[in-house]
Amino acid sequence: MAVVVVTDSSASLPAELAAELDIAVVPLHVLIGDRAIREGVDPVDIDYASDTVTTSAASPGELRAVYEQAWELSDSDGVVAVHISRQLSGTWEAGRQAVRDMDAADRVRLVDSLGAGLATGLPVLAAARRARAGAPLDIVYDTAVAASSRARTFILVNRTEQLRRGGRLSSAAAFFGSELVTKPLLQIVEGRLELREKVRTRSKAFAKLVAAAVDAAGEDGAAVAVQHLGAEEAAHTVAAQLRDLIPGIHELIVAEFGPALGVHLGVGAVGVLVLPGGA
Repeated sequence: MAVVVVTDSSASLPAELAAELDIAVVPLHVLIGDRAIREGVDPVDIDYASDTVTTSAASPGELRAVYEQAWELSDSDGVVAVHISRQLSGTWEAGRQAVRDMDAADRVRLVDSLGAGLATGLPVLAAARRARAGAPLDIVYDTAVAASSRARTFILVNRTEQLRRGGRLSSAAAFFGSELVTKPLLQIVEGRLELREKVRTRSKAFAKLVAAAVDAAGEDGAAVAVQHLGAEEAAHTVAAQLRDLIPGIHELIVAEFGPALGVHLGVGAVGVLVLPGGA
């Protein structure tokens, strides 16, 4: 391929899809006490309720190594690196530092996906498929940027402790000052994780989650992903509902949230990620 697409492990891409499209994946880190675990590389057994578990971005050195390897494989056309929202992680900024240190910096294009999980992964797939079809660097980059701007994310969390500790929720003060028996339905807006709605029961929250996804998908088809952490049955139920309710689904992926996102969302989280128009 003339262009190689790179992402980070938070994109939650199924391994077979990443391998099929030659997508390079840089691991993020889960910190358990004094141990640093590379997501998707090192074996990990996480107590998601522990307050000693945190996460960290990939380092500039790690990103540079993968960018340079991708550059060597790209037949000298270039690399498009699509990463988790810079509002949620330092990975994009570390990538920018890595690119500044490279000799071929003008041939490595960074994209802030404005999302996380498969809201990053779906734009990565769109870009990688254009690259596989032989598109040049500018077209692959534009595809990733356009898909990132269209992607929508809705997440239902079961418990709130991890959100409180992680500080990733931009409307945290308004939420945590409220009655905690409610179920928070979250969304990502311009790269920031925000509270969309507080719902009294989990069943009603799931109905709101499905309705938000259907509305975001529109009438012209979409790629859809359902992610979860320890809630496989609920995720498949949501996926079945979306398949019935969204006309012309181009692709439907069901996957777990990886540890780097799971640490902040907690067990029981279920998210729907929608890319109108498809990947």
